[in-house]
Amino acid sequence: KQTLLPLLREEISSFIFPCSPALQRPERQYMVMELLRCIPLLLFLLFVCGLDHFIFSILSIIQHHSFIEYSYQTSHHLSVNVMGSSLMAELLRGTIGALNTSYDTEVETSNFACLPQPTGMTRQQYLHTCLPLGVLVLLCLAQVYPFRLRRAIAAFYFPKREKTRVLFLYNKLLRQRKNFLQLQRGRLARQARLPPTLGASLLQWCRRRWPWLRRYLRRSCTLCGTPETPQHLPCPNPDCGALYCESCW
Repeated sequence: KQTLLPLLREEISSFIFPCSPALQRPERQYMVMELLRCIPLLLFLLFVCGLDHFIFSILSIIQHHSFIEYSYQTSHHLSVNVMGSSLMAELLRGTIGALNTSYDTEVETSNFACLPQPTGMTRQQYLHTCLPLGVLVLLCLAQVYPFRLRRAIAAFYFPKREKTRVLFLYNKLLRQRKNFLQLQRGRLARQARLPPTLGASLLQWCRRRWPWLRRYLRRSCTLCGTPETPQHLPCPNPDCGALYCESCW
């Protein structure tokens, strides 16, 4: 509850507000870790696509530059002429004449059947291959919003456990603020013991000499470093001159 324990500026970055549409710091850290896990898949996918294109290029070169076509032509003519009109001549013409042959042979062949026939992937196929990885990346970006429902679901089924968690968080914040206040007091005390630098002294003198420069030469909160606004409060000690924002004050 904002009325019970208003968060300081340093504490806001460590909490997740379910109604905020923006990605918050703890969610961004978890999202970056999930995206880093997708990098090996992306590298593997690029390697596979590159290897596929390389093999296709090699096979395509072999197909176009290793094609050989053979053409074989031959002719054969055999004719036996037996002269004469005797019985023996007639007998020879009837037997040996059957050997008379004549044929022409023309053969054309190639090594086309032995060559590889590669088929390259289209852009649509590459897109369908990379689509699951793209969906995975989108899920890594959008999963932070469903994860915010985990606490609400757990609080609905285990209200006593939720009350214990809230009390633990409240006491933890109070302890952190107490320790933070002690640490900052020690830091500011050490900083106050140091002599002012030349730039700070010159800036302070310009602000006192020309009050209209205060609009441009704005100071910042000594504790959290927020730029000066009308809500900032100076230290009542005239020898201090430190400036604090409303929450730090």
